[in-house]
Amino acid sequence: MRLHRNLVFTVIDSLHDIFNEQEYADKAVQKALKKDVRWGARDRKFVAETIYEIVRWKRLYNEIAGTKNHYTRDNLWKLFAVWAVLRGIDLPDWKYFTETPVRRIKGKFDELQEHRAIAQSIPDWMDELCVKELGESKWEKELTAQNIPASAILRVNSLRGSKKQLQDLLAADEIITKPIKGYTYALELEERKNVFKTAAFQSGLFEMQDASSQLVAEFLDVAPGMRVVDTCAGAGGKTLHIAALMENKGTIIATDIYGGKLVELKKRAKRAGAFNITTRKIESSKTIKKLYDTADRVLIDAPCSGLGVLKRNPDSKWKLQPEFIDNIKVIQADILERYTKIVKVGGKVVYATCSILPSENQEQVAKFLANNENFKLVKDKKILSSESGYDGFYMALLERIS
Repeated sequence: MRLHRNLVFTVIDSLHDIFNEQEYADKAVQKALKKDVRWGARDRKFVAETIYEIVRWKRLYNEIAGTKNHYTRDNLWKLFAVWAVLRGIDLPDWKYFTETPVRRIKGKFDELQEHRAIAQSIPDWMDELCVKELGESKWEKELTAQNIPASAILRVNSLRGSKKQLQDLLAADEIITKPIKGYTYALELEERKNVFKTAAFQSGLFEMQDASSQLVAEFLDVAPGMRVVDTCAGAGGKTLHIAALMENKGTIIATDIYGGKLVELKKRAKRAGAFNITTRKIESSKTIKKLYDTADRVLIDAPCSGLGVLKRNPDSKWKLQPEFIDNIKVIQADILERYTKIVKVGGKVVYATCSILPSENQEQVAKFLANNENFKLVKDKKILSSESGYDGFYMALLERIS
């Protein structure tokens, strides 16, 4: 591979924004890809993948380069050099690489494989927490899986067309997809491409949504004509899936504390042809109380640590702090207690997170059931990336029995 100066400089600039300006990696990548309209698919792929990979392996590269967690421009070039050497890429004779110790980089990489948290590039506290909750063997497998970049998955919008129709339309744009066994509406891209410029996307035939996430709406067991409340809807990925499963019949009320996300949901719903969705910003506890005892189904896609989606959001490893997890568990318990009151007797609730920690998942559900005998657990599902190949997720289906 030959390195091109303008592409590498874009990577360095983006790493500066992520490590020093605390910009989210996905936002930095979006900005980087707009830098030069002349770039082709290969150029764009190099920029995006290199940024994500250096973010993913930041701790390991930092240890190898000896940059002591200081991200000056000179040190960012050293991190880039480590990335290139470990991938067998010949460094050009640019001034930034004149003193690159190629043999020492390879030797240090081998030496550090004995230290799991460094070799797998993760904070010590996170490694210790996950070992405590999952056990060492299970966590080692999961950690390895979470360091494999996420696949690009589409969810077919059945309100607009079939899986076969979407495959044919994308194939005409030279975008090849394949179905995934066990996932009704999922198509996986064989090669990452910009699908958002396609006529199929503009016509609402699909959304980008990980395969594990696609299981949540189906787990809710909805049917046409029901009244459903999606309590933490965000920008509405799961809301739109629910609308499709309900065939646009019935009512979905999508709530969230962030009004901007609900504005985005409205735009997506219009494109998807989902017209049975209304949105409500949660202004106070009264917003939720007004919905008590009114819904056939309730989805609680709860805020969480996101430890099941590190492969998709590698920078979250470095932004997440232990106290956040402690605080979010208190919030999860409160949300479960209050939002489950929205469902009618005989109705069902799904509590879901994109975390793999039992303390955020089955332990939260167990505590809730111990304090609420009018609910029972119908079933739950624990998804590990090491077993599925997709995001880590948890979902529990609860029924209000009295």
